[in-house]
This record gives sequence, structure tokens and C-alpha cells, in this order.
Amino acid sequence: MAANLAGIIEQLKLERDILRDGGYGRSGPAPWKPTTLFRDSVICLNFGLAVKRRSCKECLLWEWVPEDHRHQDIPCHFIPLNRNGDTIASLEGQGDRAKAEHALLDWLERTILQLEEMARRAEPVGEA
Repeated sequence: MAANLAGIIEQLKLERDILRDGGYGRSGPAPWKPTTLFRDSVICLNFGLAVKRRSCKECLLWEWVPEDHRHQDIPCHFIPLNRNGDTIASLEGQGDRAKAEHALLDWLERTILQLEEMARRAEPVGEA
């Protein structure tokens, strides 16, 4: 579990760093096409694929997706990002990509800190 937790933390840090460094932008193979948060990220199991080949159930973000949204095409867009229950889907639905990115960045920061604390508590005494 500790190795798995460490891997999840590293992946979330990668996502955080992408957002901190300016987000997804419109680069890559189709610069004219808008990017999709999480779906166009290297942490997505289906990154770069036009059609999903792997189930979102296998994704490290799956545990944060509420049960009633797990059937969605991009379930991670329904992860509650703050106390208001804002999600990527709700914020982008309002046409506010910047607000969605900011809320996602805040969520990533909080989640990383929580997971790092869990990892510290799980460490056997004498190891560091």
C-alpha cells in the first residue's frame, strides 16, 4: 500500500506541476483543439487516445469520483473540488476554465498534503 500511495502522490504532483506551469494549453498534435482537464493529462490512462481503451475504474482518481457520477464519460470531472461541491464539469459548464483550473489546483494541493500525511503515519517507526 505504501508503494501504491507513493505512486499516487507522485502522479498528483505531476498533475499539479502541469497546472502550475501554465496548464494544458493548446499544444501537442492538435493545437487548434481545446484540451480537457485530466483527460488530456499524462496521468490519464487514455492519454492521447481518441477512444478510451482502458476503464476509468483503473484510474488513480476513481476513489474520489462520487458513486452517482461513475457512469459519466469523464467521471473525474465530477470530483468535488471544494466545500461548495464545485467540479470541473460544473465550473467549465459555467464557461470558467480559469476558475476550474484554480479549483483543481487547490484540490490537488490539499489532496497531496492529506496523502503525504497518510504515508507518514503508515511509515514504520525507525524508517525515514
